[in-house]
Amino acid sequence: MSLSLFDDRRLARDVHAAASRHTGPDQVGAGISRVVAPIVAHDGLSLLATDPATGLGLGSFSFWHQYDPELVSALVMHQYLSGDPRQPAVPALPRTPAVVVGTDAHGSPEPRLREILTAHGASSGLRLLLRDRHGLWGALGLLRCEGAAPFGQDDAQRAARLVPALVAALRRYATAGPLCPEVPPLPAGVITVGSDHRIKAVSPQARLWLDQWSAHTMPAWAPHTSFVSLSLAARAAARRQDASVPLVCVPPAVHGRWITCQGQALDADAAGDVALVIQGATWDLVLPSLAEWYGITARERDVVAQLRIGASVKQIARRLDLSAYTVNDHLKAVFRKTGADGRDELVAAITR
Repeated sequence: MSLSLFDDRRLARDVHAAASRHTGPDQVGAGISRVVAPIVAHDGLSLLATDPATGLGLGSFSFWHQYDPELVSALVMHQYLSGDPRQPAVPALPRTPAVVVGTDAHGSPEPRLREILTAHGASSGLRLLLRDRHGLWGALGLLRCEGAAPFGQDDAQRAARLVPALVAALRRYATAGPLCPEVPPLPAGVITVGSDHRIKAVSPQARLWLDQWSAHTMPAWAPHTSFVSLSLAARAAARRQDASVPLVCVPPAVHGRWITCQGQALDADAAGDVALVIQGATWDLVLPSLAEWYGITARERDVVAQLRIGASVKQIARRLDLSAYTVNDHLKAVFRKTGADGRDELVAAITR
């Protein structure tokens, strides 16, 4: 597809259609790869969605094609364990959205990354950050196998054209699921990750969550890698003495209900075990993520927060110093954006 004939809307529709098919993870990843291949040729693809409400580096959901699980693990470990452990776990965003893997944000070589790629049969990688004026929505990773021509600046420029379409596809996917939970609630579960960065224990409740996730489009190895990534983020936060708790918030399109997974080191120096708690998301955690995915404004979010605690339109107007007409306009906008039939369905979506 030439750049002059590039169609963002068609590409977004095609990516979403590939991700929405009720097939196995291999077929979904291959479908997305086929859509992207005419723009940037590649042998492997990863499409990772992050949540602007919780930050870069931790994925809400993902799609994969021809990625070696051991390569993914090596890249995750490199991301968190290389360099100064006191520094943020996720590096600063590069100035350009697309970078050739194996170089830093300024184009300087990164020998260790090149070694990792070579050790797993890849000649080159390309990473594209999916961000717009509203935030960061994820990242596209592309690989070329050993023997193929490495990615260059022309590939990076072509990849950068993908950003609007891929952002639109991820947001459409995240908001296409049920607003209210479709699966019954499960008790909170705990996964323990040891100092060797391996999962050492899974509670029976967590096992129920994992069983429920088995039908998702991710390959079987992907949740394990996500948990290790979250544990590494928790260790990094503890070593920086960061009071925030690393959090992943997963939308209903993935598992039928809003889910959160939080990580916390169990000792002061973060040298021992890390506990990961999986549970149905509480409203205070859901609301920021729901607002980001559905494009709910800050003022609309204030109105929804009041709605959740049972306030009437008149009460909301008085508390937020708005007119009742303005409150109703905000509510209508939220109902339109989320597809909620009314206040009862919206409140149910963020409280169950």
